[in-house]
Amino acid sequence: MGCWARLKSSDWAYPTAVLAFYGFFANCRIAEPFLAPYLIGPHKNISEEVVTNYLFPIWTYSYLAFLFPVFLLTDLLRHKPLIVLQGLFLLLNYVLLCFVPGLTAMVFLEIMYAVVTASDVAYFSYIYSVIPTENYQRATGYLRSAVLFGYTLGAGLGQVLISLAGLDYFQINAITLGVVSVAFLLSFWLPKPKRSMFFKGRKAAALGQKSQQARPGGAADETVSDAGSGKRKMERNDSTGWCGGENMVNAGHLLWQSFRESYSSRHLIYWSLWWALATAGYTQIMNYIQLMWDHIEPSATSSVYNGGVEAACSLVGAAAALSVSHIEVNWSVWGELALGVFSAIGAGAVFLTALASNIWACYAGYALFKSCYMLLITVTTFQIAANLSLECYALTFGINTFVALALQTVMTLIFVDEATLGVDIVTQFIIYGSYYAVISALFIIRGVYTVCAMRSSPGPSNVQKEHGDTAEVIHAESF
Repeated sequence: MGCWARLKSSDWAYPTAVLAFYGFFANCRIAEPFLAPYLIGPHKNISEEVVTNYLFPIWTYSYLAFLFPVFLLTDLLRHKPLIVLQGLFLLLNYVLLCFVPGLTAMVFLEIMYAVVTASDVAYFSYIYSVIPTENYQRATGYLRSAVLFGYTLGAGLGQVLISLAGLDYFQINAITLGVVSVAFLLSFWLPKPKRSMFFKGRKAAALGQKSQQARPGGAADETVSDAGSGKRKMERNDSTGWCGGENMVNAGHLLWQSFRESYSSRHLIYWSLWWALATAGYTQIMNYIQLMWDHIEPSATSSVYNGGVEAACSLVGAAAALSVSHIEVNWSVWGELALGVFSAIGAGAVFLTALASNIWACYAGYALFKSCYMLLITVTTFQIAANLSLECYALTFGINTFVALALQTVMTLIFVDEATLGVDIVTQFIIYGSYYAVISALFIIRGVYTVCAMRSSPGPSNVQKEHGDTAEVIHAESF
């Protein structure tokens, strides 16, 4: 009891611990790597064509529809209600998977899962509104680790239960229902944030603008620190009218200011462009990879190793991402070329996944592709976050994700949806490989130009200048 009381009294350890445990249980979805075989198999008895060309596109369309409203509601309602809603819908998804038959139930499942994925913005931004700035970096590391560990353990455990314990897909879905129920209960333990990023009220917004103006000299942190609990009290008192017209105008003004800062240089625009383009293809591949595996080696007649592959890929991807912190590279010079080269490797890996007749070659292609993406998205996130304030980074994250989802929706509408082309799964992956090849070509050309311009200039080049026009101060919250 004494340890628990000390944990609750901490200004950052308690919310970080609760959110980390929530993230662990919410992502420890033992049955998720086996979703496609479960839907196609005797438990749901839905055809592969319906799952591919009708059911899964519903998630994409719904995700696009929910993303921006959820982003605004996250800040407006101060995070916690959206995390609770995410936990509830995740629980209901597995109730539908376990106990409700029929295609209509699966349609509702895809819509609710879109809310779950859209609510990730609430999970990843919550912690910055309840803990002191100096603990941002440590808390972020704990939360990312909890999500990764939960996903890896869930995928690996699912494989063990299928291959060694002999459980069927319904049983592991029932176990997953119990696991995500724990996450839902944990969400109620989260403390309610006392401040918002954009919907701050007039006084808090004015104080935020004043502190931002003081940043270049380093006085901002001192100002905020000196304000202490008085600032928090003012924000509490000023938040009573958060849905009033004046607060909405202030929020819109802050959003516009953050947007201008977020895309203030070509450097940030190029990194954001890669983020949006690459994430669109990555999410599409992640959404349909199980169907690709089932096409090469049908789960009805063969052993399925989806869980083991996902667990291994997560560890390899995490190692690739972790390696970024140990690589000494001038990313402002070589970054765009690296984006192009590793995107080309990813394109080759997708082509291998599409054209392989052997399931293990397909697994290897998927692992290589995921590792390349994890490496590059880590570099991209760092490059963008290091030059932006928390508000701007949150907005950039939301905009880049929205653009990526819009591109993914276009791909789904044209190539996947049964109402249009409705191409088969192999052709889809050939298209995704070609898509990544175009991305790699664009950034290789841009990267070669950047390197040549840098080497041909005897002094500070235009490239250096355009890379240096971003925010002057690197804040811990950006990480």
